[in-house]
Amino acid sequence: MRRFALPAFALVLAAVSALLAAAVEIPETLKPEEALNYRKAGPALATAGKPSAETLAKLREMGFRTAIDLRQPAEGVAAARKAVEEQGLTFVSVPISPETFRADDAKSVAAILDDAKAGPVLLYCSSSNRVGGVIAVVESLRGKPHDEALVEGKKAGLKSASMIDAVDRVLAKPAP
Repeated sequence: MRRFALPAFALVLAAVSALLAAAVEIPETLKPEEALNYRKAGPALATAGKPSAETLAKLREMGFRTAIDLRQPAEGVAAARKAVEEQGLTFVSVPISPETFRADDAKSVAAILDDAKAGPVLLYCSSSNRVGGVIAVVESLRGKPHDEALVEGKKAGLKSASMIDAVDRVLAKPAP
């Protein structure tokens, strides 16, 4: 009987640890120096501009499981990847700019957001402008009218004319 006690205890301990980890809620707010334009968009999603190195280093304790970085490689993606992966979290890079943004980029992000095992997710770029563009396209792909999708994108940080134009381009219907 004793030889089963230790494995059973380990199993119970693992189950309790998993429940506690699942019970950690992502923060409602962060200071601008921790992550620009941080916004809790739901129980499993937060959007932001560039998180500080200190914030990236504590994503796990903040309750996140996945970080999606929309920045270009020259914007510090390698260091962010290292900080996130060192915590055992998933790091996904979907580099976009207003010029390169495509529907497939938004579909890649949506697939992660729709995966319950991936959440909670921190979706970020440098200022949250690209994040807002992606959110607008994701919301449109999920059936929201264009104007409502843009409102959701703006809540997430969409503000530059070039990114709004990119969203409009991505959502445009093909010419006949």
